[in-house]
This record gives sequence, structure tokens and C-alpha cells, in this order.
Amino acid sequence: MPPVRTPLPSLLAAVLFLTAGCGGGHGTTTSSGTPARLLHPERLHATAPALFDATFKTTKGRFVVSVHRAWSPQGADRFYNLVKAQFYDGVAFFRVVPDFVVQFGISPYPQVSRAWVDAVIPDDPHKESNKPGTITFATSGPRTRTTQVFVNLVDNSRLDAQGFTPFGKVTKGMAVVERLFSGYRDQPTQLQPQIENEGNAFLEKKFPKLDHIVSARIGS
Repeated sequence: MPPVRTPLPSLLAAVLFLTAGCGGGHGTTTSSGTPARLLHPERLHATAPALFDATFKTTKGRFVVSVHRAWSPQGADRFYNLVKAQFYDGVAFFRVVPDFVVQFGISPYPQVSRAWVDAVIPDDPHKESNKPGTITFATSGPRTRTTQVFVNLVDNSRLDAQGFTPFGKVTKGMAVVERLFSGYRDQPTQLQPQIENEGNAFLEKKFPKLDHIVSARIGS
């Protein structure tokens, strides 16, 4: 199955978001502990450098992603803003399928997932192939890229024609990516709406062995 992003239905997401409240402003956290800076996708719109690195510290070690804006300008900009805003801190690697992909990008915080459900970016023309180590946004069709990405563990060039456009590549620590816990394989993938609705609390209860990101920062 391709690396599909399963979004919350827009109407349901809107109702849940209004019910929960957004926490407002640029404060550090809301009353529920959600990082307030992540509740306003429209404010995270900086243009990424032509080439930059992002370092991920995980429960299995570190890996570095080198991003080429020329490969996918919209994708690179979105990834740059997400990392810079510390969106990926605490995020679980919910889909680890050997000989296929490692996928992540669902926020630990339900409020954040609701805020980003419709924060899609335009599609980029395909330039690079989904070769081993490349990183690409997951989609559920045209113009559906938001926050989920995947790292190709093998040559997945068959995905090229399906709208999956790489924007960078793991240049250090690929062995770390390859040893992330893979025992659940695609099981969590089928439950993406529940993960988005309940956050890491759901994953910790249902899939306690998943590895996660401790921190992700711009720079190597």
C-alpha cells in the first residue's frame, strides 16, 4: 500500500477543533500542554534555504536529512517550517515496513492534528526518484500534503508516477532509520484517524514499542 496520509474529515475536524479551542496566541503552551506555536499553520511560511540539513534525534539514535529545495520547493518549505517550529518533537514512527518505508508526521497533540488537517501545500512537479534514503511527503491524492513524510528504505521508484515527490535524502544515520521498531508494520497505518484524534496517548496504549523522535532541529 502506498504511503497514504489519511486526513480527518474536514467537517469533523472543524467541529472538534472548535470544541477543544485553539489556545490562542504565540504562548508556549495551552492549558492542555499543547505547543501554541503549532496551532497556526498560516504563520509558518518561511522560505527554506536552497540546501539545508535537519538533524533528528530518535530513541534509536540520530540521522540527518539533507533537503534540496530545487527538488520540491513547496515540500522543502513546509518541511523547513515544521522542523524549525519543532513540530516533529515527540512524533512516533507509526509505520515501519521493512523493504518499503518508514513513515511519520502525526502530531502527539490532537489539537495540533486538527489545526493542520486542511493546511495543504500545492503539489510540486516530479524531479527526483524515490530511491533508497530519499524522503517524501505522504499524500492521499493531489494537493493533500500536510505534515506526514516517509523515508524510502529501498528503491520505490514505482511511486514516482503516483505523485510522491522527494524533497531530500538521509545523508547520515540511515542505519538508525533501518533499525527503528518494525514489529507492528502496517497495523498503526490503518488507524490514522484514531492516532490524530487521540495523539500519542493512543499509540502508547495500543503500540507501546514504537520508536519516536526526541527532537528535530535545523542543522547537522
